[in-house]
Amino acid sequence: QVQLVESGGGAVQAGDSLRLTCVASGRTSNVMAWFRQAPGKEREFVSAITWNGGRNSYTDSVKGRFTISRDNAKNTMYLQMNSLKPEDTAAYYCALGRTLYTTANYRDYMAWGQGTQVTVSS
Repeated sequence: QVQLVESGGGAVQAGDSLRLTCVASGRTSNVMAWFRQAPGKEREFVSAITWNGGRNSYTDSVKGRFTISRDNAKNTMYLQMNSLKPEDTAAYYCALGRTLYTTANYRDYMAWGQGTQVTVSS
């Protein structure tokens, strides 16, 4: 089973940028995604990307600010987060899908990382 490890979280000010990294323990051609969960809230889809990067999707609240990418040679996925807002504060999780296609449904993902905390202050 592929294991996922996230890194890159931190505490920043509103308007700052962060880049999250997710390293997979093995090769995969399935879709990969980022989800986030704030205290007291349900896990929320953020973005997903297909194996070749040809298709990606974003939740509306991050469009234009976040960019997802992956480097299959390194078994690594990234989330570049710009113009961060306090409402972006959450634990961010990397996920590996069961399919090749982007999906926002967390039930379509079969492996999860341990999460990395992002805290944005105003």
